Amino acid sequence: MAPYESDDNTLAEEADDLRAGRRKAARYVVPVAVVGVAAATIGLVPALADSGDPDLPKISAQELVEKIAASDVQQLSGTVKITTDLGLPDFGGLGDAFTGGGSRSGGDGSSADPSTKLTELATGTHTLRVASDGPDKQKVSVLEDAAEYSLIHNGKDVWGYDSKSNEVFHGTADESAKHDEEAPATPKDLADDALKAVDDTTSVTVDGTAQVAGRDAYRLVIKPKDDGSTIGQITVAVDARTGMPLKFTLTPSSGGAAVVDAGFTQVSFAKPAASTFDFTPPKGAKVTEEDSDSTAAPQGKHGAEGLSGLDGLNVIGDGWDSIATFDTGGQGIPSGSEVGGDFGGFLDSLGDKASGTFGEGTVFKTRLVNALITDDGKVYVGAVTKDALVKAADAAK
Repeated sequence: MAPYESDDNTLAEEADDLRAGRRKAARYVVPVAVVGVAAATIGLVPALADSGDPDLPKISAQELVEKIAASDVQQLSGTVKITTDLGLPDFGGLGDAFTGGGSRSGGDGSSADPSTKLTELATGTHTLRVASDGPDKQKVSVLEDAAEYSLIHNGKDVWGYDSKSNEVFHGTADESAKHDEEAPATPKDLADDALKAVDDTTSVTVDGTAQVAGRDAYRLVIKPKDDGSTIGQITVAVDARTGMPLKFTLTPSSGGAAVVDAGFTQVSFAKPAASTFDFTPPKGAKVTEEDSDSTAAPQGKHGAEGLSGLDGLNVIGDGWDSIATFDTGGQGIPSGSEVGGDFGGFLDSLGDKASGTFGEGTVFKTRLVNALITDDGKVYVGAVTKDALVKAADAAK
C-alpha cells in the first residue's frame, strides 16, 4: 500500500489550492434557499454498480488530489442515485416538517420552490437525472413514482417545475448568485469541500480502484486520525481519465450503512442536446417569481461556517473535532413530557440526558451531527461524539 500514501503537509498545500478557487467544474446554479443538506446531497454523486476492480497505474494520494483539482469537466449527463440515512425516526407528517418533505409550499408560496423540493433529498433514496453544458446550462430532475420535479438553469433564467402540482418557480441566476455563489452542487464541489479538512489530523490514502457507472476510477479515502469525530471516513471514487469525482460515500465512525451514499449509475461526457435546457411553463401552470427583495440570510455554508450569522457564535477546536457553541439566552429545551404529543415523542427519541461540571442538559443526536443543549440555554454542536460535547461544555465552565 506504500505507493498509494502521501505526506499530510503536501496534501494540506493541495487543499489550500482548492480553497484558493481551483473549482473549474460546472455548478448547478440554484436559488438561495437551496443549500445545506439539499446542496450536499445533489453534489454527492457516487456510483453503485461495481463490476470488478480495474488494473490502473499506481498513483499517490497527492497526485490524485492534484488530478481532482485540475479536472475541468464542463459537459455531462447521467442518472444519479442518492441514499441518505441520518438515523432520524419516522413520524409521518412530523418527519416531513423537519426535512422539508411533503407537498407544502415553500417560502415563496410555490411547491416548485427548490427550497421545498430539493430538501426532500435529506432522507431516503432518490433517483435524479442530471445534465450540464458549461457554467450557464444545467438541469437536475428528481424522479418520483408518478411525477417529476425539474430545476433548470439556462443563461440568466432559473426554472423549477413540479409536474404533480403543475406549479412553476422562476428566478434569475444573478439573484441566486448574490447569496449563494459557493453552494456545492457537483461531486467535485463535495470532494473539494472534504479535501479542505486535510491537515495533520487527517489521513489521506488511495485505497485501490473501482468501477463506477462503467468507468475506471481510483478510490481516495479521507478520514480523521482522532477518535472524537462521528465521521468514520469519506471515500471518493475519482474518474481515472478526467479526474472528476464520480462517487462520494460518507461512513460514520459508529459503523453500519453510509450516512450518504450517492452515485452515477449512468454517465456520459458528451455534449447534451441544447433542447435539454429549454423550458416553457405548461399551459395553466401557476408561475411564482422569485422575490428579489428577500431578506433571507445567506446560506450554503456547512458546519460552523454556516452558523456564522448567529450572535455570540464561537468555535472550539479545529478540523474534524471542531464544535460550534452559542447561547440561546437562557432558554433550554423542554422535555418530551413537557411538550406532549408527537413532537414530545420526537424529542425524547433523539435526546440523551447529559451532566457534568456544566450542569444538566440533553444531547440530540443523528448518525453524523450531535448537539448538546444545556438547561441554561447554551448549545454545543458538531460532527463529534456525545463525550466530546460534554467535555467541551465542561471546559467552557
